[in-house]
Order: sequence, then C-alpha cells, then structure tokens
Amino acid sequence: MTKKAVVFDIGRVLFHWQLRNLFEKLIDDERELDWFLANVITEDWHFQHDRGVPLGELLPARIAQFPDQALRIAAYAARFNETAAEPVDGVHALVHQLKERGVPLFCLTNFGVELFEQFRAANPIFSVFEDIIVSGAEKIAKPDPRIYEITETRCGRSGGDLFFTDDNLVNVEAAKTRGWDAHIFTGAAALESQLECAGFL
Repeated sequence: MTKKAVVFDIGRVLFHWQLRNLFEKLIDDERELDWFLANVITEDWHFQHDRGVPLGELLPARIAQFPDQALRIAAYAARFNETAAEPVDGVHALVHQLKERGVPLFCLTNFGVELFEQFRAANPIFSVFEDIIVSGAEKIAKPDPRIYEITETRCGRSGGDLFFTDDNLVNVEAAKTRGWDAHIFTGAAALESQLECAGFL
C-alpha cells in the first residue's frame, strides 16, 4: 500500500451538483426559476447548512421570509439528492482504479451533515473511502485552515502525503498553503493525468 493518500471533494468532482437540477423540475417558468435561485434557495443560503446550521433552524427561518415558497423550500431538504443525481463522467472509474491499487482514499467536502446522511445512503461509491470529512459535522468549512488540519488528523497524513482535488480554486490554494499536493478539478481526463504524474496510476 502506498503511503500517500488521495482526497476528493464531492460536489462538482464526484457528482454534478446544482440546485437548479432539482428546482427546474418544480418551476416551469425560466425567469421565475432564476429569481427563486437568486433569492430564495441560493448557494450562499445553502452554505449555512454546510457550516453546521441544522435544517430545523434553517428551513423555518426561510419559510418565514418567503411563506408563499414554503413547499419549494421543504423540497430542498426532502429531495436534495436530486440536486446531485448524476456522477461526473469518468471520476468514479478513477476512484475504483485507485482502490484496486491499494491507494488510501478520503473525501473532504463542504456538505450539511443531515443532507449528507441521506445522500451517502443513496450512493454506494462512498463505501470505497476510508473516511469522509464533512464540514457540517465539524461545523467549519473549506477554505478555513482548521478543516484541513482536521483532515490531516483523520487521514493520519499531512503535507505532500495528501493529493487533493477540488473544483474551487480557493479551496485548492488553502490546501497548498499546508503543503498538500493540491489540484483544481476540471474533469476526469485532467485528473487522470495528474494522478499519473503523482505516481498513482
């Protein structure tokens, strides 16, 4: 077994994640959909759950602000898995290749703990990973240095012994400041090349 481990982000790396993926099924009018995603269920609002705010607090507060959108706000939690239903092409195959080669695999994700529990249960790919560091459980999110420190402890590795891929450049740069071998994710082909250069494949 190689000492160096590979750490994957989840949203937009392992799975295509967009809030629009769900709400375009519920809102037919394109302008209304754009308004809803810009004002009601926004990525900034969603990020509060990633940072540890429970759904029991988050949803009632939003419904109080937008009572006429109550059913759609409830759907955010009940049907969240539909926001990331499709795997990113080619990446799961790379995960399985790494596993077959005995590479230690981990995830570091900005994800609300309650939503991740239901998402994980629906996606067997997560059984391949030795551990998954979830921001909502830690109540701290990337790019805060503390979550990278937590990951190092949980992985039992630090610095160049961690290869990291994430679609967010700020998160990648934060990992690089800790000495990680960190790479921006742009697709499976580029990731495969990066993994080959690092000696994993």
